Amino acid sequence: MLNTIWFVLFVVIIAGYLILDGFDLGVGILHLFVAKTDEDRRILLNSIGPVWDGNEVWLVVGGGVLFAAFPHVYATLFSGFYTAMMLVLLFLILRTVAIDFRSKEKGKGWRSFWDATFFTSSLALALLLGVAFGNIISGVPVDGEGIIRANLFQLLTPFAVLIGLTTIVMMAMHGALYLNLKTEGALQERIRKLTPKLMIAFVVLNTLSVIAAVAFHESVTERYLAEIWPVVFPALALGSMALSWWLLRKGADLGAFVASSAVIGLLLASVGVGLYPNLLISTIDPAHTLTVFNAASQPNTLTVMLIITAIGLPFVLLYTAGVYYIFRGKVKIGSNSY
Repeated sequence: MLNTIWFVLFVVIIAGYLILDGFDLGVGILHLFVAKTDEDRRILLNSIGPVWDGNEVWLVVGGGVLFAAFPHVYATLFSGFYTAMMLVLLFLILRTVAIDFRSKEKGKGWRSFWDATFFTSSLALALLLGVAFGNIISGVPVDGEGIIRANLFQLLTPFAVLIGLTTIVMMAMHGALYLNLKTEGALQERIRKLTPKLMIAFVVLNTLSVIAAVAFHESVTERYLAEIWPVVFPALALGSMALSWWLLRKGADLGAFVASSAVIGLLLASVGVGLYPNLLISTIDPAHTLTVFNAASQPNTLTVMLIITAIGLPFVLLYTAGVYYIFRGKVKIGSNSY
């Protein structure tokens, strides 16, 4: 039971990361296309200014949970995803530097360089995260020693790249819906015109991803083919997507953004239900697959962690909600802005 609780908590934390950091990665992906002036780009940077670093904490928490609750999976992932994880770390650092350094000088070349860095690092992070999810869904060559026998290029399978592209568009869509809340005037109009196109592109790519998963990766879809109840998650995700579209057309920007957040959370829940109890599927031998049962820490460790989480998580949620409440509303550029 404890193992399953921690699997659910891990999925919830990763969903929280994708929802929160997803929109600020989306802002980075979009800002070269929708911002026409230096002030536009400053508005986009300041739309995520008070929250982007707090959003990334959820990725750290997710890594900590994986390390403490499922240490065998953590160790195995580093054996095969080491290069990819170092690239993630590199782009996280570059993105942080770009946000902080851009407004330190007024030169056009200086700002253009950091704008390009902000865009490239945001795009690369979304792609790497998507490729990682694609490999987790399809399985990786885990051997009997718990080592992934594949290099970075071997992880770039057509299915993983498709999931990577879907993730990029999903975050761009989520970022556009967030920017509708934070911008106004001509900038908001450009973003509002682009948002439905991103929604259509996401639905098309996500549909192709589902078809590819059903056709080629039964390990994550066999539960859906055998039982009815798990279908509720993708069905709710589809309903939330339609609701987000409808609310956007009605001008209910906050509702459209919340519905988009629900889409991301429900899609991750759909994958989690399909994978359970597997955490990392071995394509070499099913006996080498890591599950919530053979890869978990001792029950005492899981119990202590659960108590600490039950005490600490409400404070994290209250702090996060407080920051978003304080910095609500349209962005106004001031002397302390980026």
